[in-house]
Amino acid sequence: MYYSYLLQSDVDNSLYKDHCQDLEQRLHQHNSGATQSIKHLIPFKIIYFEQFETRAEAIAREKYFKSAAGRRYLKIKTVQQ
Repeated sequence: MYYSYLLQSDVDNSLYKDHCQDLEQRLHQHNSGATQSIKHLIPFKIIYFEQFETRAEAIAREKYFKSAAGRRYLKIKTVQQ
């Protein structure tokens, strides 16, 4: 399985969108500082994710999440939770 996900930083509530194959392992990598570009925002929590059969589907959804329409969609979804 593949995932597109949204993380939120506990430091400043900023959001990070990405895709992966193992969601728990990827969260651990982010929170251990393995991703240099967001290391200063540790710790993160997963606030939304979607599951896909293929990597291509997950990448397409990640790209959507990064668009203006995708950001509006995520705002609605994360407020509902």
